[in-house]
Amino acid sequence: MLIFGVPLQLFSTQIMLGLINGAFYAILSLGLAIIFGLLNIVNFAHGAFYMLGAFGALLLLDHLGINYWVALAVVPLGIGLAGCVIERFVLRWIYDLDHLYGMILTFGMGLVMVGVFRNLYGATGLAYSMPAGLQGGYNLGFMYLPASRAFVIVASVVVCLATWIAIEKTRVGSWLRAATEKPHLTEAFGINVPLLITLTYGFGVALAGFAGVLAAPIFSVNPMMGSDLIIVVFAVVVIGGMGSISGAILTGFMLGFVEGLTKVFWPQASSTVIFVIMAIVLLVRPAGLFGKQE
Repeated sequence: MLIFGVPLQLFSTQIMLGLINGAFYAILSLGLAIIFGLLNIVNFAHGAFYMLGAFGALLLLDHLGINYWVALAVVPLGIGLAGCVIERFVLRWIYDLDHLYGMILTFGMGLVMVGVFRNLYGATGLAYSMPAGLQGGYNLGFMYLPASRAFVIVASVVVCLATWIAIEKTRVGSWLRAATEKPHLTEAFGINVPLLITLTYGFGVALAGFAGVLAAPIFSVNPMMGSDLIIVVFAVVVIGGMGSISGAILTGFMLGFVEGLTKVFWPQASSTVIFVIMAIVLLVRPAGLFGKQE
């Protein structure tokens, strides 16, 4: 069976690969959007935290025998706590300075983290053994879907949806939105805005760590894995709208799907299609698809 002259199996496989990429785009761009929304900092260290998540899962398995399922909870928690410390003792000192300082500082932090792991483990990738629960797959008739890929998509949807509900539908989420728009007024109502900011940064980088653990059994674990991905994720955030939670999620999955389609019909353009879309969106709507116009 052909779809626009392309075999169905090839078409469906590339679409599924695009959705898997979209799942990672959604989680990572969600963390970036949350951090930018409250701290107003473009976190260039986000790719490094993603890399730390993958290495954290690998090191826990190799040295402590902690399996993948436990690592999914432990590693993001540890990275989130580290993020809280970084916000409290490093980032908090630059909030009153120009935005460029935050970009340079987080970019430098990312370079340091990547450099440390590159010196320790080299530039070549390390393999993370596939967990028993994710081995095998499902025969859908028109394609074979590996269980590990299916889990990534489901986990991404669940985490993104839960985060959106927490921010948009809960009291803590209302505090977060209020602190984003009117921090001094929010603090006047007795809400501890500095603590909220600290926890927000911790949660944002924890999402990057969670994505890294998800990626460990699927991709090669190497120090540069975040650097290769984060450029695309920044484009996703810009297209969705800086600071837009729903925009980050929807745009992440949408652009993964578009990337998959492009690989089917025009493979040479698959690595640049997202940036072309970003340029078009910025020309038509500078605040992004879901961003608020000034």
